Amino acid sequence: MGMTDEEAMLHDTLSELKRQLRSNDSAKIVLIGDVMMDCYIHGYANNLNSRAPVPVLRETSREEDVGAAAHVARGLRSMGLSSHLFGVVGDDTAGLSIIESLEAEGVTTHGIAIVEDRTTTVKTRMLASRESLIRDEQLLLRWDIEEDDPVPDEASVALYEQAIDDLQGASALIASDYGQGVITDQGAEKLFSAAKKGNVPVIADPKLTGLHRTENVDWILFQSQGLELMRRRIGASTGAEAAEKLIQQYNWDHLVVLSGEAGVTIYSADEETVHAPCGLIDLRQMIGLIDAAAVAIAFSLSRGLDVYSTALLANAACECILGAERTDAFVLSKDDLIHRVGEHVWNLQVSKR
Repeated sequence: MGMTDEEAMLHDTLSELKRQLRSNDSAKIVLIGDVMMDCYIHGYANNLNSRAPVPVLRETSREEDVGAAAHVARGLRSMGLSSHLFGVVGDDTAGLSIIESLEAEGVTTHGIAIVEDRTTTVKTRMLASRESLIRDEQLLLRWDIEEDDPVPDEASVALYEQAIDDLQGASALIASDYGQGVITDQGAEKLFSAAKKGNVPVIADPKLTGLHRTENVDWILFQSQGLELMRRRIGASTGAEAAEKLIQQYNWDHLVVLSGEAGVTIYSADEETVHAPCGLIDLRQMIGLIDAAAVAIAFSLSRGLDVYSTALLANAACECILGAERTDAFVLSKDDLIHRVGEHVWNLQVSKR
């Protein structure tokens, strides 16, 4: 039994994506946003505390990794893209460790400002399982160490000036806003305007409270929960209607909605809506999901791919993260993405034999 025209187009598009991923062509991506450290503590939670109804974690291992915008930078580097990261860390152990880790992986760090007496954000997650059972780890607790004060004006102004100067020759600009003070109203307006003048497409992962900063942005990333919250807020009857209204209100070109097991949907101002269904049955976790999608979109833009191809690539990137069993796989890698796209191609071929 042969493929339908739609299946044949999907097969050809996925095959072309695989070819693009295997090429060694590089491109420059400017990235600005909050930089933080992620810490993972693994162990067994076999018992409850005798004085309170809380689990007792017996630690077996722990690891540290860069997070937020630094996490995106690592993904870009893995994809063969040149990441120019702009952000802020404190003059503490965590901040210096982030810079050292990024430099060891070949990520450009000249745009990371070290601010005196500032605390670097550290997010610690405790992941536990039962020792007697063969089952996946579950998140037991997360606690954060973070700075509430805004980034000093002098550091912020210098950061944005450097980022604007670095836009020349870039294939895309990514703004990663985790609400830690790097993305500001004034800075975002200047940077996004400069990108628009230079024909550099902007990809933004905004806080819902910071949507006013994203007017005229090319690509916006939401998780499905965010779109649902906005649907209720603006009184839309469906997610599709909410997406259309948001695109009109903020003059976005594309709104990319990540829905986990439901896949990826791209709503566009001037094109048909595109949906790529998730091919996974067992979803393990979601840490790094938006970061992976941002990396995939940046790669797509660097290759001049269309919206349909971008949706398929972003969906495959999300599948890599959703199916990750180890914390070191929470960062999108080129090899994992090639493998995932290849699986989709293979499944199409096998199903039609």
